[in-house]
Amino acid sequence: MNDDTLLQLEQRLIEASLPFAVTTVIRALPPTSAWVGAQALVEADGALHGWIGGGCSRAIVIQAALEAIRSGRPKLLRISNALATRQADVEDHAMPCASNGTIELFIQPTVPPPVVLVLGSTPTALEACVLAQRMGLRVAAAASVTLPLAALGLLRVIEGLDDAAFAALKPQLVLVATQGDADEQALEAALRSPAEAVLLVASQRKADKLREAMRARGIAPERLAALHAPAGPSIHARTPEEIALGAVAGLVALRRSLEQVQAGGALTPDASGPLPVVRPCESMPSVASVASVASVASIPARYINPVCGMAIEMASAKYVIDYGGQRLYFCCDGCKIEFEREPGKYLAIALGTQLGETT
Repeated sequence: MNDDTLLQLEQRLIEASLPFAVTTVIRALPPTSAWVGAQALVEADGALHGWIGGGCSRAIVIQAALEAIRSGRPKLLRISNALATRQADVEDHAMPCASNGTIELFIQPTVPPPVVLVLGSTPTALEACVLAQRMGLRVAAAASVTLPLAALGLLRVIEGLDDAAFAALKPQLVLVATQGDADEQALEAALRSPAEAVLLVASQRKADKLREAMRARGIAPERLAALHAPAGPSIHARTPEEIALGAVAGLVALRRSLEQVQAGGALTPDASGPLPVVRPCESMPSVASVASVASVASIPARYINPVCGMAIEMASAKYVIDYGGQRLYFCCDGCKIEFEREPGKYLAIALGTQLGETT
């Protein structure tokens, strides 16, 4: 197999989201049929394409490549019978060939990121889809209303809570961000999916009620242990963008923990079961300014006008004022003027409305 064909195979595997490892000879001492720069690609089923020397070293290289794929970490490999100082970052193997040559190889695995399934088409769900993709995750979504999800470039958009579609998708993580739209049905579908962890966007009180509802629906205790709620660390979030940021932080933490488990490493001391508990932080430092996720995501985040109750697209709102440390959005100058007449009254309504978005 020539280099062009090897690169073409690598590209096909990347496009198909299949794991593989590329092995490159970085040192070769005769007698050996390998040469510096020789490469081979090892697929997840152990198939080797390319050339890194004769059959004597082939089995060793394949096994090392499969271990690298499983752990997601590169490794250095030396196959030799010559005496050498052991190095902590080099995996040594005896050369089984009678020729007694020496080859050293670098193995670089490519492992597709986990699939995350986001349930819901709320502003928080939309923001979470965008942020999760920016974190390198493969994101699919499911909702009763799929139009807002269509332009996000997702792996797949599923209409409704389709158990068969979820099973076929095989997500590793599910984020439930329905926030009042069929929460129980969505959470049950998430827990009955093959996902290794389910994160729920909800207040602690609501999460506790939903846990009880899941028990009543027959969800087994061991499956309920996969539920992480509230989703992610507490960052005192109020807006949909902030809530999504905290939830995606939880996804990232669980992704790395899954990788640690798959690599055979030890979990962190505060782990509970196969995955760690994402613990809420007690306080957060003040931040002078934070770039808006909405400006990057090109998704209209909604804000509830405290005067008339209308949902407004924040990015296109014409009437915006800052009052009492809060930014408020209005659909027309009439609502803005009314707010200015009784700012205390409507500021309280605005705070209550936005806090309610998190439940």
